[in-house]
Parts: sequence; C-alpha cells; structure tokens
Amino acid sequence: MNSHFFITCAPGLEPILHEECNRLRLGKVERQVGGVAFQGRIEDAWRANLELRTAVRVLMRVVRFTARDADALHRGASSVDWSKYMSAAGTLVVDGHAKDSEIDHSLFVAQRVKDAICDQFRANDGRRPSVDKEDPDLRIVAHLTKNRCSLLIDTSGVSLHKRGWRKFQGRAPLSETLAAAMVLRSGWNGRAPLIDPFCGSGTILIEAALIAGGVAPGSFRKSFAFERLPGFRKDAWERMREEARARVKFPSKLTLIGLDQSAETLEGARENLASAGAADLVTLEQKDALRFPAKSGWNAWIVTNPPYGERVGEVDRLWPLYRQLGEKLRDQCTGYHIALLSGNTKLARSLKLDGLETVALKNGAIDCELLVGELQASAAEKS
Repeated sequence: MNSHFFITCAPGLEPILHEECNRLRLGKVERQVGGVAFQGRIEDAWRANLELRTAVRVLMRVVRFTARDADALHRGASSVDWSKYMSAAGTLVVDGHAKDSEIDHSLFVAQRVKDAICDQFRANDGRRPSVDKEDPDLRIVAHLTKNRCSLLIDTSGVSLHKRGWRKFQGRAPLSETLAAAMVLRSGWNGRAPLIDPFCGSGTILIEAALIAGGVAPGSFRKSFAFERLPGFRKDAWERMREEARARVKFPSKLTLIGLDQSAETLEGARENLASAGAADLVTLEQKDALRFPAKSGWNAWIVTNPPYGERVGEVDRLWPLYRQLGEKLRDQCTGYHIALLSGNTKLARSLKLDGLETVALKNGAIDCELLVGELQASAAEKS
C-alpha cells in the first residue's frame, strides 16, 4: 500500500534534492517549498533515508484534515488508529508548526495532537504513552497551514545530516548535507581532481569521496526511527543495506586535496576521514589556502567554504584574503570549475569572478550565496 511522504531539506536545496529523488526513482516526485513529496511504500522511505545526501528528514503522512479550532484539531488527530504505529507502553513526542491559520500557536498544536493520541490510548488500553523529547519511539510532526493540518510520522529520527562518521567538529563545521549539495551542484563528475583550500574538518572532501564511490550516506548510522515502527522487517532492511554496500566502487584514480593552516584541525580532519573510510582517498596539506595547486589544463574542481566573518573571524581582516584568492582564481585557474559558499555578499563580490551562477542557500541561520560555474579565460585575463 502506497503512502504519501515528504522529505525535508535546508532552504535552497530543493532542486538538488528533487534530482536525487528522481535518480532514486521514487514515485510521483514533486518539488515543494522546504522539500520534496513522493508516493511509495515504507521500503521506499527506508531507501530515501539510506541514500539521499541532501535530505534532513523523511516524513510519512498519516492523515490530513481541516482544523479551524482546537476541537477540530483533536477530532482529526483522533481519527487515526495510533496503535498501528506504537503501543501504550511506548514513548512519543509531537512537533507542532502553525502558519496562516486560525490556530497560530505551534506549541498549542503540538499539545492538542499529543492529548488526542494519549486520550485514545487511555480509552482503549487504560494507559497512555509517555512523552520523551530526546529519544521517542514515535516522533509526530503536526503541520497546520491555512487551516489544513497534516500529521506525519518521522521515519528518520536523528537529522540525516548526522551521518555517523563525524568525530571532530572544528570551529565552524559545515553540515554534511550542505557539503554534499555543494559537490552535487558543482557538477563534479567524480573523477576530476577536487580541491578544498579551506578544508577545516574535511566535510566537503569526505562527502565528495562518498559521492565518487557511491557510498550511501546513511550507511554509517546505527539506527533510524522507522526501525521502531510495528511491522518493521529487519531481514529486508539488512538486504537493502547489503545491496547498497555491494554497489560501492571508487574510481581507480581519485584526487581529493584539502588545505588548512592548523595542524590541530588537520588532525581532526584525519579522524573524520578514517571514520568515513576515506583516509586513503584524500591528501591533506598544512598550507596557506592560497597555495592550492593551480595547473594549466588540469580541469580541476574547487569546492570550498572560505571564512566570511561569521563565527570564525572579523570581516575586515578577510578583504586581503578574498582579493588574493580572486586574483589567483582569475589568473591561474582558467578552465577550473568552482563552487564557493560565502555568507557575505560583499566579500563574494570582491573575488571579481565573472560568469558564475549565484544560488541562494542557508548555512544554519546564515543567508549564503553559492557561486557556481567554470572559470572562463575572460575572467582570468581581467585586470
């Protein structure tokens, strides 16, 4: 039996996630604000959790109804047989979201839906589930928009950006999903050299290595929320994981290079690389970022997230860095492809790189721009 699912992602990543879902051949894929909807079986949700690189959560819709007041909200939530998804001895949590509706308080939405579920169990079993905000057996998302409420079950659990390989955080780590999105959006073919001159904890390089080898990003995780749902078939899930492992194949020649000035940061990056099984695939060098290799005709990709004055340093001291970086890219990197993320528009413009596409993204709460494209000869020759 098919169900309706919604896969969430960070703002701006919807087109990339949509392409991923199509490659995964999910059914009736539709790009929406905040993510991608699809229809399929619960096993398709397993695959989505395992394989998608830019997804945050995979949600399964169980009911949708009109709710203009508290009673309608309670009735709608009560229309679901919740014993199909958990027992009275289990734990749950409800995340509420209200927008453009008669009920405009998200916490009230969550409370009312939780009460309806607990009332149903109490009436049928004489006891009610407990609330566990940290590690519930069932996480329910209640979305109320324009008086239409959707109740969805979170099949992911911990956010999918938490792959399971990270041992070292670094000072301002890029999320794994955003790093993967940068690599995918750059158009990298998985074989050309890829360089991150500001590699930090190694997130971009690791995600690039996983993409090149076809490693499922969810293969490092210990568990997903769908494993707690009634009817979960562990043998079928293990077969799916094994099939994903069997498809892994790295290119015979893979050049991934990362630079950072901090020995401590590079040591942390090596921990992450080892944890992700990519230690032998990436070369790390303790160097100034501007000393990255620039070779005529090399056709390399530069995918990077240089500092932009948020959390890491002050903007004033970054102007010389961006000016020199722009000069090197223009003068020495004709034919290279670039995907550069910046949270400061003025700094990004100071690179003076012509002909690049600008993609609006978010790095956590920070509005960012991803500059994407090929460094043309006209840009390299510009004085």
